[in-house]
Amino acid sequence: MSYKAEYIWIDGTEPTAKLRSKTKILADGAEPPVWGFDGSSTNQAEGHASDRVLQPVASFPDPIRGGENLLVLCEVLETDDTAHSSNTRALLRPVAERFGGQEPLFGIEQEYTFFQGSRPLGFPENGFPAPQGGYYCGVGADEIHGREIVEAHLENCLRAGLGISGINAEVMPGQWEFQVGPLSPLEVADQLWVARWLLYRTAEDFGVSATLDPKPAKGDWNGAGAHTNFSTRAMREGYDAIVTACDALGAEGKPLHHVRNYGTGVEDRLTGAHETAPWDAYSYGVSDRGASVRIPWQVERDKKGYIEDRRPNANCDPYVVTRLLVETCCAELERAGHV
Repeated sequence: MSYKAEYIWIDGTEPTAKLRSKTKILADGAEPPVWGFDGSSTNQAEGHASDRVLQPVASFPDPIRGGENLLVLCEVLETDDTAHSSNTRALLRPVAERFGGQEPLFGIEQEYTFFQGSRPLGFPENGFPAPQGGYYCGVGADEIHGREIVEAHLENCLRAGLGISGINAEVMPGQWEFQVGPLSPLEVADQLWVARWLLYRTAEDFGVSATLDPKPAKGDWNGAGAHTNFSTRAMREGYDAIVTACDALGAEGKPLHHVRNYGTGVEDRLTGAHETAPWDAYSYGVSDRGASVRIPWQVERDKKGYIEDRRPNANCDPYVVTRLLVETCCAELERAGHV
């Protein structure tokens, strides 16, 4: 007997990487081995030396094929077993290990938009729907579009064993969100990429596409982000560490360094309108969705908890976002003695 292993990896497309996958048939009981692919077709190699290596790093039950079949997330390596330049997971690994003692945890809120052809799902063929306002967490066919896809995606994620913690309709028609976490840096980033793959694959069965475009509809419509909730053990135990982390993110040079690595098109989304802070300014505040970083009201009340970095785009690379937050905040928390 045999089973199917769907090998999933992140390609080298710029400025925003894409997900790729292909199927390997394996004997029952066999562990997914190292495999390969044609990097010249994924922007990861030249044609004269196109072989690239797939190194399995995490596997999950395949909820679409069922049975003993697996989804296998991979890192991309060169043929000498070094990390490929597109392999951002390899850069996160040593940072997560270095600061692992602080027990950093992440919850990422992945917004996305369904498209039917060239327009967001729920937009009329000519003109625009009613202004945003009633769509957020709405109910009813006049305001909600794509719920059957969202429910199928949620079920697929749960059957795959992913740490999905919720879903909701977002501010624009056809726009939704799912949340992954709280999980460690590598776990949350791995599982977010797999959840994205399942989103695309699930929507495919409905003849609908899903996009992580940070500004899918121009004009007076909210963009799509990946608000990133972050804490360490010290932040979960005391408020001084919360303030230290917020100040660290605003230190000289840090705001622009983070924003420039938070996803392509960030300037189009972080305008200072539509519940965003300007991309070129940094601020933090309690219960403030117009700030770069929000301290939830219950955190201020309880004097412990987490912070929400509201700047990452929907199309961000979670390996990069988690690495930057751990590097910036954990290093300063360590220096300040909050460990």
